Amino acid sequence: MQYAMFLVMKQVRGKSPEELAHLLAERLREEESFSANERFSMHKMNRYMIHRLLARMTDFIKRQSGLPSRYTEYVSNGKVRYEVEHIWANHFERHKDEFAHSADFADYRNHIGGLLLLPKSFNASYSDLPYEEKREHYLKQNLLAQSLHPKCYERNPGFVKFIQHSGLPFKPYDHFRKADLDERQQLYIQLAEQTWSIERLFALTQESDAVR
Repeated sequence: MQYAMFLVMKQVRGKSPEELAHLLAERLREEESFSANERFSMHKMNRYMIHRLLARMTDFIKRQSGLPSRYTEYVSNGKVRYEVEHIWANHFERHKDEFAHSADFADYRNHIGGLLLLPKSFNASYSDLPYEEKREHYLKQNLLAQSLHPKCYERNPGFVKFIQHSGLPFKPYDHFRKADLDERQQLYIQLAEQTWSIERLFALTQESDAVR
């Protein structure tokens, strides 16, 4: 990765915002889209990448809702350390009505739509709780976690405006079953597509021109 990033840095060095946008857009076009893998999941080899993806998407929601960025905090090893949290606790017995085997449950549980990025202290305290109990505590966390609770949509005008502008299918869940995780998976895919949108690159260069 060091050599690969060195080559990228050589390529972008000294470029104007417009030139940089075109270079990055070309690189994005070479990558597979998020929608190409609707069952995208976390496994032992990509946990670090999932952490970074969730950090970017969580921060994107925050900034688009008019709040300051906290991306550095999400990815650093500072005083508050963030970890990937499963919305479903690791209790197969709670989901036997929807999964015949524990291996199927474990696989589904790791779908990115069933994951959040939360402080390590939260995971230690609440990760084992049933969803219905854990959801109340999500209200004190980032907007991606809060969005599971109906109260998130009551006094967050910036977030509500972002939903309306983006068209993203955010919704709260009283319970979180297999079909709900499937819906959340589609939300994350669409959210990722907007977070890494080529159109956003060129929109940012226009903002840069306006400032200058």
